[in-house]
Amino acid sequence: MKILIAEDDNRLRKNIVHIIQKEYHQVDSVDNGQDALDNTVFEEYDLLILDWMMPEYSGIEVCQEVRKRGFSGGILMLTAKDDSSDIVQGLDAGADDYLVKPFKMEELLARIRAILRRREKPIEQVIGVKNLKLHVDSRTLFRGNEEILLTKNEFLFLEYLFINKGLVLTREQICSHVWGYDHDTTNNNLDALVKLVRKKIDDSKEKSIIQNVRGIGYKVRETHV
Repeated sequence: MKILIAEDDNRLRKNIVHIIQKEYHQVDSVDNGQDALDNTVFEEYDLLILDWMMPEYSGIEVCQEVRKRGFSGGILMLTAKDDSSDIVQGLDAGADDYLVKPFKMEELLARIRAILRRREKPIEQVIGVKNLKLHVDSRTLFRGNEEILLTKNEFLFLEYLFINKGLVLTREQICSHVWGYDHDTTNNNLDALVKLVRKKIDDSKEKSIIQNVRGIGYKVRETHV
């Protein structure tokens, strides 16, 4: 896989290049948006990692421009902004995912692997389970026309279960997806998160959509019988 890193923090950029090369990827790196755009003209990349704030052109502007040109590879945004409106702006510009600074390198590698897997086998952008529809691109959940507001962790949890509906996900898999690969969360943290999500999405007259698989983890229950 060939990856372009565009990040104006020299130390961070060198660290990212080093860790990605250890995964046997080819890596080019630049420190501004103009060079990032120029590189995409002459090279074919599987993934772009773009800092949100860079000299010349921002990561958002680079993302928008390369998508206009027909770039079909993955795009991961690195940002210090974690407001939901900023996140939606990045996704609407064509990014596949975002990572909020500061982050752990293990989480960066996990996001890279996930984007490259999705590019090889694209996932549904709207995933339905019973009367719920989860919009992956805008990171929203609806029951009919009513939006169900979710926190970041609540969405990450549901997204992981919906994308893998029909499969049992272990507690460790879920915790790594929601809190990162170096998480120090406990089973109680996960159970508390599940309880909050169930309260928001379940019909009290029916079994929970989120099924507890004893001794293993959780899965999406696609029927209530």
